[in-house]
Amino acid sequence: MSAASGGNSEPKQGQRSQSARGFCPRSTMRVPQPDIIEHFGNADAVPQLPERCLSRKAGIVRCCLKFQATKQGDLRMIYLDYSANTPVDPRVLEVYCRTEQNFIGNPNSTHCAGRAARQEMNRVTGLIAAQLGVLPEEIIYTSGATEANNLALKGMARAARHVGRHIISTPLEHSSVGATLTALQQQGYEIDLLNIGRDGRIDLEQLEELLRKDTVLVSICGVDSELGTVQPVREIAALVHRYPDCRLHVDATQAVGKTALWLDCVDTMSFTAHKFYGPNGIGVLYKRKGLVIEPQMNGGASTTIYRSGTPTLGLAAALQAALALALDEQPQRCAHVQALHDALCAELQKRPGVRINSPAGAVPHIVNVSVAGIKAGVFQQALSGQGVCVSVKSACSTDGTPSKAVFAVSRERKNALSSWRISLSHLTTEEELNGFLAAFDRCLKDLQKEK
Repeated sequence: MSAASGGNSEPKQGQRSQSARGFCPRSTMRVPQPDIIEHFGNADAVPQLPERCLSRKAGIVRCCLKFQATKQGDLRMIYLDYSANTPVDPRVLEVYCRTEQNFIGNPNSTHCAGRAARQEMNRVTGLIAAQLGVLPEEIIYTSGATEANNLALKGMARAARHVGRHIISTPLEHSSVGATLTALQQQGYEIDLLNIGRDGRIDLEQLEELLRKDTVLVSICGVDSELGTVQPVREIAALVHRYPDCRLHVDATQAVGKTALWLDCVDTMSFTAHKFYGPNGIGVLYKRKGLVIEPQMNGGASTTIYRSGTPTLGLAAALQAALALALDEQPQRCAHVQALHDALCAELQKRPGVRINSPAGAVPHIVNVSVAGIKAGVFQQALSGQGVCVSVKSACSTDGTPSKAVFAVSRERKNALSSWRISLSHLTTEEELNGFLAAFDRCLKDLQKEK
């Protein structure tokens, strides 16, 4: 998007606000706009945040940063990092606030307020289970996908250590899986990583060869966070379950709301609300009924014996609301993203030196790009200076190292070092993509001059 001045004029009905979206480090408060007051019910209920500029877009209250003025005027942020974090849907935020206000008791308490909270917690859990087609007792609440992955991998590996200590995974995994496997390796577990084909998918024949009687766990990311590759989970499950003592864990963090899930053929599956327009701080580990895992936290009653801690009712209710919206609106959201994806890729391929690394069949929400001769971090920061937010690898990965996922599909270290990720949303507009392309061209021209 070309830099535009942040005006204060009110947008016409049906148009998007052109005002600066965000806050400045000042203590003054903005008067909420009428549509925001309507959403919260009354002006007193609107959160009083310093210089917060709230605008409605496709049902989302967006609180975005206001960039400092440049020679080109005030920059408006173009957010293209939805795979790292998503804004909370106002309908979800409303559920959270209402639940927190109406249920003040600790769900573990035995008085009337506690019993009311426990009853609501059970209701919410039942709704989540019904949406996923599983049983309520198969839902374990966590603080997010990182904790859920740790609990699944460590819990299953340690529970099965009398059977074997062999684990199979891939080089595509999130750091919460990779680091956990490293920790288990240091404890005596043997880890094998599967080869990745040029299509970004695992080698099923190699998996079949690696599986053995002492293999206790296979861990796969359902949708890769850097390339968007969708793994053949059902085919993987069929191979894994030939071995009665082997379990399959799927990290579905990037899958919810983007593709069909696989709960009927996995043993555990992790996801987190902040990837599908819910709040940060709440995730879920689905654990198949009858599967024993070793808890990783001790002390404190909860909704399950597998994860201690006071149940967070408000966050659980918000996750349920976000999940319902993600699943119900998935067809429309994905169709919008697919159209944007196709248009964006067509434009990027016209630029010299640009390479799209995401393979065919990847979810359209993720577009991995390399620009020949320009390191990913350099291009990312240049775009950031133009008000455009993209990621180098995943948000939780180590800086300055080549992308393992891109190296796996391209076999080129330089290309992997130059790769970065654009992630789209049903909230993304054509205007934003046009703005991104304009910023991309400016950055490319400037960086090529410096070479």
